[in-house]
Amino acid sequence: MAAQKGKDLLLKLDETGAGAFETVAGLRSHTLAFNAETVDVTHVESAGRWRELLQGAGAKSASVRGAGIFKDAASDAAVRRLFFDGKICPWRIIIPDFGAVEGALQISSLEFTGQHNGELTYEFALESAGELSFAEAA
Repeated sequence: MAAQKGKDLLLKLDETGAGAFETVAGLRSHTLAFNAETVDVTHVESAGRWRELLQGAGAKSASVRGAGIFKDAASDAAVRRLFFDGKICPWRIIIPDFGAVEGALQISSLEFTGQHNGELTYEFALESAGELSFAEAA
């Protein structure tokens, strides 16, 4: 895979759950991280005292971060609304030339930052709230 433009990583929201995903506007940076907890089953007879892990055990999770400029767009208002309502909604993360990750996520943090001689910026974090699916790019 050739190098990709960071701006092509898209974060889309389906606030109503009807399958109509809207790109979250004003984002300048995005981060998607997958995590898998491990279950340590090491015991006194483990070969060479090396740690052993239980395959397929533990919880999987995903975290998404976005940061950008406040544009007062419909998607910015939706992000604020979802945070204050604590609502879990379908989200889709488009990874260029790789595929799309989709599933239920909840906004876990929302921050606004402004300097007297600069633009208003915001950052938010999402946490997975159920099973995520992956579809390869066509």
